[in-house]
Amino acid sequence: MTLLTCIGMFLVLIAGVLVTNTDSGRGCGTDWPLCNGKFVPAYTVESMVEYSHRIISGLVGMLVGATFLATTFWKPAKHKENLLYAGGALLFTVMQAALGAMAVVWEQSSIVLALHFGISLFAFTCTWLLYKLAKRQTQEGDAKASSSAAHKAPGVTVPKALYRSIVAVLVYCYGVVYLGAYIRHTSSGGACDGWPLCNGAVIPELSGSTAVAFAHRVAALVLLVLIAILVLYVRRAAGRTTELASIGNKALALVCLQVLSGGLLSLTLGNEDVYVFTGLIHTVIISALFSMLVLLAIRTKQYSR
Repeated sequence: MTLLTCIGMFLVLIAGVLVTNTDSGRGCGTDWPLCNGKFVPAYTVESMVEYSHRIISGLVGMLVGATFLATTFWKPAKHKENLLYAGGALLFTVMQAALGAMAVVWEQSSIVLALHFGISLFAFTCTWLLYKLAKRQTQEGDAKASSSAAHKAPGVTVPKALYRSIVAVLVYCYGVVYLGAYIRHTSSGGACDGWPLCNGAVIPELSGSTAVAFAHRVAALVLLVLIAILVLYVRRAAGRTTELASIGNKALALVCLQVLSGGLLSLTLGNEDVYVFTGLIHTVIISALFSMLVLLAIRTKQYSR
């Protein structure tokens, strides 16, 4: 069930990106949960994309609720860490549904709309963490596998400063994600023509949408540097062959792919058909990166002294 919930939430993320990238947010007018006043709307690309997003979100919402109930009342799954992830998934799923409904019924600013993706990202991360934990518990075949002691390898400890550093990078990463979502909702991505230069300049004229788009590029580059430094810190503190080092290496690979996918996104802005897919790739990678950083923070806290 946890795997299905994780896959379902991933589909919700993808559907949401399709709605944004195809400008289908108003495909169902201002009606919710119906579409233009109908249970089965008239066929248009915008209405079908938007309504499909609602249907997927509704079905996954019920799946998240079922997973939460199973985690709460089924004794083999009832552990503190499981409940935390299942409860977080339910909370953020309800929040994203409410925000999505309000965005349809009442016109929302781009600042508020950008939060919708950020909340969806938290919901996906919680379902992914729950799946990872359930899989680990199953493999170990021990009901105590969710405890910190069960996760911690003998003789491996890391300083608390490492955990604080990871949390700081994680918060910064969320800021970069939010800025990217804001750019999509304001259609500011085209303000920086070309890549890696912006309008043919290392530092373009910083005004209007250009300043926002350029700030996102710089922020993404800084994130790459921060994660690279963080991975070196993790290897030095925990060793190159530990679980923490493995998670850090994956995060570093993902942030490199994220920067490259951002360049691909910029280069395909003029081709709407291709841009839809490059936008999806960009979203998939940032979702994986954010989730990996959260996992790194959790594991580091369990190893910290």
